[in-house]
Amino acid sequence: MTNRSTTMQSTEAIRRWRPAGIVTLAATAALTALTAAPPAGAAARPARPSETVAPRDAGEPLMAIVSIKSQHVTIYDANGWILRAPVSSGTRGRETPSGVFTVVQKDKDHHSNLYDDAWMPNMLRITWSGIALHGGPLPGYPASHGCVRMPYGFADKLFDKVRIGMRVIIAPNDPEPVEFSHPVLFAPKPEAIAGLSARVETLARAAEEAARMASEAKNAAALATREAAPLTASLRKLKVLKASADAALARAEKVLDAAQTDEAKARAEELKQKAADKVAELQTQLDAAEANAKAKLDAAAAAQDAAKAAEAKRADAAKAAREAKLALEPVSAFISRQTQKLYVRRGFEAILEVPVTIRNPDKPIGTHIFTAVASADAGLRWTAVTIDSGDSEQAALDRISIPQDVLASLAPTALPRSSLIISDEPLNRETNYRTEFVVALSNQPQGGLAMRKKPADVRVARGNGWDDGGFTRWRGSQYYDQRQGGPYYYQRRQGWW
Repeated sequence: MTNRSTTMQSTEAIRRWRPAGIVTLAATAALTALTAAPPAGAAARPARPSETVAPRDAGEPLMAIVSIKSQHVTIYDANGWILRAPVSSGTRGRETPSGVFTVVQKDKDHHSNLYDDAWMPNMLRITWSGIALHGGPLPGYPASHGCVRMPYGFADKLFDKVRIGMRVIIAPNDPEPVEFSHPVLFAPKPEAIAGLSARVETLARAAEEAARMASEAKNAAALATREAAPLTASLRKLKVLKASADAALARAEKVLDAAQTDEAKARAEELKQKAADKVAELQTQLDAAEANAKAKLDAAAAAQDAAKAAEAKRADAAKAAREAKLALEPVSAFISRQTQKLYVRRGFEAILEVPVTIRNPDKPIGTHIFTAVASADAGLRWTAVTIDSGDSEQAALDRISIPQDVLASLAPTALPRSSLIISDEPLNRETNYRTEFVVALSNQPQGGLAMRKKPADVRVARGNGWDDGGFTRWRGSQYYDQRQGGPYYYQRRQGWW
């Protein structure tokens, strides 16, 4: 389970709060259109507005499990469930996909660019093509276009508690996390984490110093360039004049060669001498100017070279600091029986992909999600959730051989919220550089996902807006391109989470 740093905590940009009582006519019509009729033969049931709260103090939400069968969502912290509420998932042909997801974006006041500007308050996006959890009407049966609708009040209370990267499991049945342990699950070493924390601080200070030096070198180069600029312009002018004088001398020589009379030769000789004198004069001026400018021009060139070197050092130092900081993020691993590979991510960033050995590779293994929910005396306390039939959790882990060097590189710095997913499935096409692992169960309906276009790489706005013809406008925390008419989202550019 991924733990995002505070600088990445949320992409929401609250433009306005629009209570249900004053939803515009267009949005109301859109929401009405999104509420499908009940399945044939099924009587419409009133929405169940109630929710259940655990009779204890709740911790931070670590996981949400949505049950398609029971049409409810359960939120878990490190010690068990804390909140439950009814939901409405996707209707037939637009089914909410079962699988493993994470929250990749939050938007307090989201409006759909797919469905007539429909209001989707307190949106927790789990795919960039448009699947999300959000507040909405609950007719008592699946009725959405693929999203998971929650009670408005429940979604509002949940929104601020959820962080980017929270695991969202959508299951066809009603799974629950169970306490679990296995030697393969990452066991951290406190001394490794402490050492890495110290290294992060050291590299952060080095990156700050490198940035300061790069800024100073850049300013020095700019000053030297400005001081050399007049000299460069003067040299350029003298070179143009010298070239013109050389051309005049060449013409005078041709006139002299062509002269037929003594008088003509005398005039031509006089013109040639004047041209030669001018060339000599300009050459003297050019030589003097080049000599005078050489020091400053050399200094400007040296300052520019120094600025480039300082910038390279800054980039290297920033990369080292970023990678060290990333190593303190919870580690997320995914093993696919189909590809026979182990994939590793930290902070939504892919850091490793290696082959693994799975015994009996033609035999289904199921889909299991192992989550480190808290620190424990022995290292980490883990839970397991199974959402697809195959082996038991124990048998699934027993079939897998992870290279020891990989385990040695990942386990020592594993933190709570780390996770290991095992599945028969490959990574879904929704997985990209702005997501964690997305795994969809191929033996379950995926209409709500299949109907959406494959998300292009999430486009990042340049500056304060997406500079592409001026057709974009804000939709909460993202840009919406009105020309596209499809699920294209434009994130605000920002630092690493």
